[in-house]
Amino acid sequence: MDEKVLEQVYQENLEERIISYIAEDNSISLEDAMAIYYKSKLADKIHLGKEGIQYLDYKVLAKILKETEPELFE
Repeated sequence: MDEKVLEQVYQENLEERIISYIAEDNSISLEDAMAIYYKSKLADKIHLGKEGIQYLDYKVLAKILKETEPELFE
């Protein structure tokens, strides 16, 4: 596998972990957690690889999302 493929697989796994954790931590469905995540600015940053944010732990990223975009959880 080349570097781009590995990065894409890593990113997909990271997104799955973030969404699962959001659902579990907030007692909501996976569908609702997906909607929250994919509407977020954080998802865009992770997708674009901005500031190396995609290398943070998924729990840290979920916490950042909740703190910086609380309106998505209402």
